[in-house]
Amino acid sequence: MGQLVLTRRTMQAFTDAILNALAAESGLDADAFKLERARDPKLGDFAVPCFPLAKALKQAPPAIAADLAAKLPARLEGITVEAAGPYLNFRIDRTALASTVIGAILDQGQDFGKSDEGHGRTIVIDLSSPNIAKPMSVGHLRSTVIGAAIQRLHDHLGYTTVGINHIGDWGSQFGKLVAAMNRWGDTVDIENDPIQALLSLYVRFHEEVENDPSLAEEGKEAFRELESGVDGEVRATWRKLTELSLAEFDKTYKRLGVTFDEVRGEAFYEDHLDATIERIVASGVTETSDDALVVSLTEFNENLPPCILRKSDGTTLYATRDLAAVFHRWELYAFERALYVVGGDQRLHFSQLKMVLQRMQLDWEPRMEHIDFGMVRLPEGKMSTREGKVVFLEDVLDEAARQAGEVIAEKNPGLANAAKIAEQVGVGAVVFNDLKRERVKDIAFTWEEVLSFEGDTGPYVQYTHARLASIARKAAEAEEGGAEPDWNALEDAGPLVLALGRFPDVVQRAAKNAEPSELTQYLLGLARETNSWIAKSRVLGQEPAITAARLLCANACNSVLGNGLRILGVPAPEEM
Repeated sequence: MGQLVLTRRTMQAFTDAILNALAAESGLDADAFKLERARDPKLGDFAVPCFPLAKALKQAPPAIAADLAAKLPARLEGITVEAAGPYLNFRIDRTALASTVIGAILDQGQDFGKSDEGHGRTIVIDLSSPNIAKPMSVGHLRSTVIGAAIQRLHDHLGYTTVGINHIGDWGSQFGKLVAAMNRWGDTVDIENDPIQALLSLYVRFHEEVENDPSLAEEGKEAFRELESGVDGEVRATWRKLTELSLAEFDKTYKRLGVTFDEVRGEAFYEDHLDATIERIVASGVTETSDDALVVSLTEFNENLPPCILRKSDGTTLYATRDLAAVFHRWELYAFERALYVVGGDQRLHFSQLKMVLQRMQLDWEPRMEHIDFGMVRLPEGKMSTREGKVVFLEDVLDEAARQAGEVIAEKNPGLANAAKIAEQVGVGAVVFNDLKRERVKDIAFTWEEVLSFEGDTGPYVQYTHARLASIARKAAEAEEGGAEPDWNALEDAGPLVLALGRFPDVVQRAAKNAEPSELTQYLLGLARETNSWIAKSRVLGQEPAITAARLLCANACNSVLGNGLRILGVPAPEEM
């Protein structure tokens, strides 16, 4: 094989060598071979099943494996091959593996795993999207951190990404809130505690409307005035609610380390609604039903309700504004993918939007994807803002930081910047806990699980990273690690080095699937593998060449763990 060609996807240097050798000896195209990770590490690093080759090569799979195993060594330097029945097993020389993978990681640093896959292509990501005048709950955490992680994954692969916070600042609920403020606004402290005050008004509205139908009509009338565009008292109240809410949201986003390229409310599209409706009407897919303007969707499913563009009273709906938004985004960005990170309870809504675009025969409709996720549920059931059943996100972050501070004070008293690190560990624990699950699964919210600092948790990965940073500091103080490394000293680190080399592929797969949990689970596995290796292979105080090799391996682990945490949006403190 000679000198390996070092690529951004480090392990590909080895896999390409294997596939090219197989193609040359068999006369088949390289795509004919399925190269997979060996199920048993004792047998090798990679395996190729020969069953699919039987027809083309007119031999039994075991015979194919035996024949190729005899011929391939002449084409593979640094890679051994053995036949095991109908399988070919490949093992990479540990010296070549370690020097290539570790060398690439340390050379590229935060660029390790980056690619130009996304060059010239734009990914638009709709994330977070809280509603004005309502508190951010742990339910909003999911959209925020999942969406931000997906954006950073695509950033790593060279895409131009646009993260949009599509604020819910329009709709009939604002008419209800204005009506509530008109009746009971003097009973709450809007200025000093805006979110809690507005929540109490919203809950009170839904409690009292049951016995006072006139309250519902007041809410409808307020929203009609808001949609009319009249710059009167209703609009002034709405504007104040928006400003107060956004200021509170920004505090939470800062703690989460989340920023946006655009922050636009539904109200932004108010001036786009007429043009949007005209565009859809011109396509010939609309009809009138009970004086409402709708798009029928029965051609997809006879039981599907229509998509309502404009109600009989002239007001628009969420769907109309979302259609205006997607048209605007397509015209602005000509996106490769438009990802809507929104809960699974909105599947029907996004299905309807896509069906409208399909009926309009827009060829970019498949690029619009609903990235759904499971709901956060309290022990007593689903969260409900109107019922006041909410766990506030700020409370969760505060409690997580407090408990992290207690653990740090116990384990490392006198730690400099303890409060800052407690915030990093506590908030990181909350974010990691959310991202470690497949996004489509519901989360049963419990303080015990969110704030656990044992097992498969963010603090465990953070601690591993900090432990490796401590080893590097001690090496610098003792002036160790400067010798020429003896890569043979990493013979027992084969599984760890293989895991390090998988990082670029994990990032690529997690981005493609819009599934941050794939990276999260990888980091948990890497942390476990790292701690296991450190426990049996002392890094410092060995022969200089051995210490040099092991220290480089430890530094590579530290770098990959730090990169992965950064992509997820989890801080990676150097000390804990």
